[in-house]
Amino acid sequence: MSESLLPRPVVTVATIVEREGRFLLVEEETRSGLKFNQPAGHLEPGEALTAAAAREALEETGWRVRPTALIGIYRWQAPDSGDTYVRFSFAAEAGEHDPSRALDVGIARALWMSYDEIAARRADHRSPLVQRCIDDYRAGVRWPLDLLRGDT
Repeated sequence: MSESLLPRPVVTVATIVEREGRFLLVEEETRSGLKFNQPAGHLEPGEALTAAAAREALEETGWRVRPTALIGIYRWQAPDSGDTYVRFSFAAEAGEHDPSRALDVGIARALWMSYDEIAARRADHRSPLVQRCIDDYRAGVRWPLDLLRGDT
């Protein structure tokens, strides 16, 4: 196969936002029905990773967030499509909320869930990365944002 025809991984960003012991999640429409995910989405051309993470959180939840650290970089291949995703997961602080803001198409709702509620709904997660990123966050994994060169 020509190198130009090889499939490329899709770069995505996600935020782990914790407030008062609860995590900000979205319930979104997927090919497999409603699933839970962190506020997450695709990196757009020319966009910094941290800016993409903040934008996706705002568009999907109505919350302005500020990324504070990189939790990790994860690779996942979707079993149904074979698509490969590279996810940059960020810890972020919640700022202002705009409850009147229309959420992205496909987002049924944004909600705050406890760790136990999230773990109990593991079968309803969009991917295994939902739990993995929260578990890494809870384990204290944090990398400085300046690790991401050129992300300004």
